[in-house]
Amino acid sequence: ITVLQIVKESQQQHGLRHGDFQRYRGYCSRRLRRLRKTLNFKMGNRHKFTGKKVTEEILSDNRYLLLILMDAERAWSYAMQLKQEANTEPRKRFHLLSRLRKAVKHAEELERLCESNRVDAKTKLEAQAYMAYLTGMLRFEHQEWKAAMEAFNKCKTIYEKLANAFTEEQAVLYNQRVEEISPNIRYCAYNIGDQSAMNELMQMRLRSGGTEGLLAEKLEALITQTRAKQAATMSEVEWRGRTVPVKIDKVRIFLLGLADNEAAIAQAENEETKERLFESLLSECRDAIQAVREDLKPDQKQREHSLENDSGKVSNIQYLHSYLTYIKLSTAIKRNESMAKSLQKALLQQQRSEEDGKRTPRPQDLIRLYDIILQNLVELTQLPGLEEDKNFQKEIGLKTLVYKAYRCFFIAQSYVLVKKWSEALVLYERVLKYAREVQSGAGAYMNSLKELPDVQDLITQVNAEKYSLQAAAILDANDTHETESPSQVKDGKPLSERFETFCLDPSLVSKQVSLVHFPPGFQPIPCKPLFFDLALNHVAFPPLEDKVEQKAKSGLTGYIKGIFGFKS
Repeated sequence: ITVLQIVKESQQQHGLRHGDFQRYRGYCSRRLRRLRKTLNFKMGNRHKFTGKKVTEEILSDNRYLLLILMDAERAWSYAMQLKQEANTEPRKRFHLLSRLRKAVKHAEELERLCESNRVDAKTKLEAQAYMAYLTGMLRFEHQEWKAAMEAFNKCKTIYEKLANAFTEEQAVLYNQRVEEISPNIRYCAYNIGDQSAMNELMQMRLRSGGTEGLLAEKLEALITQTRAKQAATMSEVEWRGRTVPVKIDKVRIFLLGLADNEAAIAQAENEETKERLFESLLSECRDAIQAVREDLKPDQKQREHSLENDSGKVSNIQYLHSYLTYIKLSTAIKRNESMAKSLQKALLQQQRSEEDGKRTPRPQDLIRLYDIILQNLVELTQLPGLEEDKNFQKEIGLKTLVYKAYRCFFIAQSYVLVKKWSEALVLYERVLKYAREVQSGAGAYMNSLKELPDVQDLITQVNAEKYSLQAAAILDANDTHETESPSQVKDGKPLSERFETFCLDPSLVSKQVSLVHFPPGFQPIPCKPLFFDLALNHVAFPPLEDKVEQKAKSGLTGYIKGIFGFKS
């Protein structure tokens, strides 16, 4: 069997891609149950446990070796799960070591079974390397650095030989495992006494932008410990001609590691790594500022008293707070500038991105970044203790003009996209104004402006863009004139009234096409005639008195006559 391939595929498919060791442990248990059922290698029944061992005599099927391998993997994954939980529950570390010893025991059994003649040489070597790897992990946790280093070196040697013996595709897994083991070997060497190993670990951390895996927490703790030893000798820091004592350990450690972090950012191989390093540095800086702020609160009254006695000069702790805030804001500016540069590169490749169907960056994205940078520069000018520093204020003012010029440039670019030529031209002139102000005022501040974008390149680009804009405006005006030619202008008539006249009407293919007048207009129609019966006034009708009954007399006389039956 190919031990490493089986282990890696199982781990990647069942939780370890996301660091879920509990899910992987459950998978190992289920696979063990399936293997025992398939091989009819059950450990008794539900009422009684009967232990069985895999021996060389029953190695007719390689799945018996998988039984031992899955047992070792289950114990190892449980140990790694407990390692994650031990950060908050230290007592679980004892259980962790017990499960690692169990995993080593199963690995030893696997190695012993692979010594059989029924197993090929490749499997024997892989079993030995697997056994050495787990042994090194156990010794590493016990902090037995020499034994752990020997085990890891043995594992590394075997995997390197296997990688050289097979094709490149098959050697990828072996080389990956060698890369995983190398930091552990260097860490063990450092603890044994090899100081050069620490430099190698630091370089590895800088290249990767952080640490991952088993070594992560230990390496971070080691770096912090090393800086803490150096911080014991650090008592003060000088910034802008003023020396300030540093009494807070967290601030000392941060300031000692500042140069290393900045070097790591400069050496970062890609934008993703650089972004992670920026975030890490900003996080450490915020923690240091918080530590200073906690000391700053009880020192409030003393600081106010110091302000009165020193004629406006801030206290040392307040000045240290300003220094750390300056570092944080400057780092945030550098990060946003780095993001802006990557977006500018993406804008240059916009055509290719459109063909790929991906979302292309827009000038509005860059405008937002430069807005944030300008906001950070405003905060820099308001730092306590630097209000009277004219050189600092002048330097920040020049930087503000540089970033205003770039922000104005990308605002103009956004107007060009919507064909607002006059607005874009005015903005280009504003960019040139800012750039000339920077060039005229730079003088003695050239060293501080070296890290900023070059305004001369911006001037050259703006001049080229102005000519392009003027040409595009002229062409756009010609296109507008052509569209207003008599053959293209419609007179407002619907299509039903101009069948015999050719006219280019773009509205015919739009949603608001004019085919007929609707609702139709009013038209005069004949009115319905009125009939007047004029003959009726000249007709003489015959008398009808003899056919109409006379009405009975009314009154008291008629009432009496009616009672007695008299009729008139």
